Amino acid sequence: MRARKLEPRQIREMRPLIEVIRREVAASGVLSFARFMELALYCPDYGFYEAKKDNLGRRGDFFTSVSVGELFGQLLAFQFAEWLEALRITNCELRIVEAGAHDGTLANDILNWLQAARPNLFEQIHYGIIEPSLRRQEWQKEKLEKFGSAVRWFSDFEHLKLRAQSSKLAGIVFSNELLDAMPVRRFGWDATAKKWFEWGVAFEGEKFTWAKIWNSEFRIQNSELETVLPDGYIVEISPAAENWWREAASALGCGWLMTLDYGFTADELFSPARPRGTLRAYFRHHLADDPLANVGEQDITAHVNFSTIQAAGEAAGLTTQNLFTQTHFLIRILEKAIKDKSFGEWNVSRARQFQTLTHPEHLGRAFRALIQSKGLLATRS
Repeated sequence: MRARKLEPRQIREMRPLIEVIRREVAASGVLSFARFMELALYCPDYGFYEAKKDNLGRRGDFFTSVSVGELFGQLLAFQFAEWLEALRITNCELRIVEAGAHDGTLANDILNWLQAARPNLFEQIHYGIIEPSLRRQEWQKEKLEKFGSAVRWFSDFEHLKLRAQSSKLAGIVFSNELLDAMPVRRFGWDATAKKWFEWGVAFEGEKFTWAKIWNSEFRIQNSELETVLPDGYIVEISPAAENWWREAASALGCGWLMTLDYGFTADELFSPARPRGTLRAYFRHHLADDPLANVGEQDITAHVNFSTIQAAGEAAGLTTQNLFTQTHFLIRILEKAIKDKSFGEWNVSRARQFQTLTHPEHLGRAFRALIQSKGLLATRS
């Protein structure tokens, strides 16, 4: 499917972002794709996630589990309540910390359920949002105004630790579809030269183009696999995602660290079915054919390598509880929730939402939940 052609007005609106990136390309000769992706998505005022509040759901650029309806947040809230109840005996200040909250809809769904179904617990917890963008903070504050001081904002984990009553938090740190939107580096395999190169970004003829960077020190653990990789094979890595996971693990004193995202294990990533990598661009739910085009107007994403994230957490002292498909994770929660009267009536609307969240042809198979913990008994979640 061809990428949507921008109208002249839209080109003028996005020209400042193009100029920002073009100047960095000019200064470096070839810009790393990770930096291009960072600017395209997060550049203040002009980046995709900065300039567009309504890019979720049917009218936006992509579906998420949150845009399906309130059930996703309600199921997470039920699971969080179970976990937090187990920590109440520690007499710590309990927190739920969300990163990548976008406009605050998921936080709103979680807090609404906790307030209605677990009022005593609701009064004892603080809901923190890690959000470096002041613009997105304003979107979130507008959505969550009714919860008052129960919700607090932090620019990063260091800010959270400075503001917390204790140096380590007790509770839950989680993200939903955050890691896949973190900048990635793209590496290609030259089968003739038997070496890896990095794909960077140049600017030619009024458009951004791919350019090779040959001073790559990238290697894969299974060097024997290189002998069978086809020429031009591409793989992405995300140092930003691994660093974020390590920072989150460091901030957590006792509790759970969890992410829900789409991705693969390392073994699944290196597959003949994916010789061009997992980098994708989307506009209004359609796959665009060029991640370098329509700068600031389209989402750019790559699948999470759950093996590297899991390893980063374990190296930081976390214990892996499980790596589920979203289907398996949500079914396990529902099996407990429907036996609990406080969860509410199981009606047609909830059933339809659950089918979308768990069906293999919708969100169930592609999305996974990685759950790690610290300071707990080594039991499976």
